[in-house]
Amino acid sequence: MTIELTVNGETRTVTAAPLTPLAEVLREELYLTGTKQACGEGFCGSCTVLLDDAAAPSCLTPVGMAAGKAVRTIESLAPGMSELSPLQQAMKDADAVQCGMCFPGILMGLTALLARQPEPTEDDVRTALSGHLCRCTGYARIVDAALSVCVPAERGV
Repeated sequence: MTIELTVNGETRTVTAAPLTPLAEVLREELYLTGTKQACGEGFCGSCTVLLDDAAAPSCLTPVGMAAGKAVRTIESLAPGMSELSPLQQAMKDADAVQCGMCFPGILMGLTALLARQPEPTEDDVRTALSGHLCRCTGYARIVDAALSVCVPAERGV
């Protein structure tokens, strides 16, 4: 079946069964390999993308349900790799990235949080991270980096 998607602001047409996981279509049909597939059960958060600006596990989202919605992947944060987004730069500066398997999903989940809540509390950031498993970092640097992006200028950042 032919399905039309809007991915990272571009209209894309894919051929897939409507129940095919969006993660599979993104990686194998559209070659957007930044979205990682780890557990395949919606448990780890590695495959998180934004659907109409809300974080969603793309391994559990049928591609047919993504039709008509704006899909954003990790590739949308730094188009052309010319400049990192403020959140990506903060993660780099904090040395928060380790192996990279979970990080695209973490960045997309935090992007959704910061879009709806520009000045989240530490608890808000930790809650947003609760659906993301990272076995490398321990989360402290991730939380600190996310908070550094949203601290108002009058507080010195």
